[in-house]
Amino acid sequence: MMGDRPAQILFTVPNFETAGSGRALFEVARRLDRSLLVPSICVARGGGRLAAEVAEAGIPLIEAPFTVAPRPLLGLAGRVRAAAKPFARRFDLWHSLHYLDDYTEPLIARAAGARFVYTKKSMSWNRRSWLLRSFFSARIAAQNLAMMRKFFAGWPLAGKTVYLPRGIDGRRFAPPAATRSEPRDRMRVGLVAHLLPVKGQDLLVEAAARLPQIELHLAGRPLDADYHRRLTSRIAELSLGDRVFLLGEVTDVPAFLHRLDVFVLASRPRGRMEGCPVALLEAMASGLPVLAPAIPGAEDLLAAPGCGILLPADDRPFGDELCVQLAALQEDPERRRILGDAARQRVLQEFAIEKEVSRHERLYREMLGG
Repeated sequence: MMGDRPAQILFTVPNFETAGSGRALFEVARRLDRSLLVPSICVARGGGRLAAEVAEAGIPLIEAPFTVAPRPLLGLAGRVRAAAKPFARRFDLWHSLHYLDDYTEPLIARAAGARFVYTKKSMSWNRRSWLLRSFFSARIAAQNLAMMRKFFAGWPLAGKTVYLPRGIDGRRFAPPAATRSEPRDRMRVGLVAHLLPVKGQDLLVEAAARLPQIELHLAGRPLDADYHRRLTSRIAELSLGDRVFLLGEVTDVPAFLHRLDVFVLASRPRGRMEGCPVALLEAMASGLPVLAPAIPGAEDLLAAPGCGILLPADDRPFGDELCVQLAALQEDPERRRILGDAARQRVLQEFAIEKEVSRHERLYREMLGG
């Protein structure tokens, strides 16, 4: 609260089309206690299916730039002031889910009179501009514990950083009514991720070639044309067209997960590593047994014994151990059921959307002084 009125909070995200964080911020924003916090959302580029849901929820949607070019430094202050004018004195808090290392956004938020927090979503930290973005922020929300250790353990960032992982709606993502333990000729293995080299779909294709008893269902928009061509060619070369399916973007993710027997996260450890892999959480909430590489984010989600299987992170040992584990799960439907039940309980206890909202509200109260 700000005196006798609720606090006004602005969430920023690049867009609702390619930025997956749009759904994440909306699921939090629409659940906030409106007697304490009134949300608005700003996108740099409009469009996308989610915009209609935002309007239906009664959340104001603003389309405006919320960053400026940092160089030349001469003139930066003027560019910041100009960008801040549409937001001036309208918001008490400003929460950015912008994924880049831009340090002009916290300057714009300050110029507009708002206290700034950003969510650190990935393990990239390859430029000093991340330090500037962090230094100019009032708070930082880190999505996994590795970030807390690697980036935010020292002064002055440790005192302003909180661990704030993602949360999942356990009602929307729930096990199917019918049991998955019914016998099938082939075990259905799947992944939801954009088709990009860092997401490792090629590793799953190679595993499918070694395991004739599985089907592979890959859902995701092809964002890298060359990688998509290589995947398609490799599937044809290995004669896997009847067992490996590139499904493109899937709009009904819960229904897709209901068709699977096992979910595998295959993200590579190099590049922009996962922060808190929401696809893994969705599969766990859906009662699927899950396998994932031992990378930041996935390690946190599967830290409890028996809620999933962690595999080596590097390509070759990952592929070898993946084949061993999938072959064992194909022969043991009861173990798949036990792993899936434990995965769902892990999400409901530690990563439910209600917990994520509560953690956000606690952070905002602290930023508002109580």
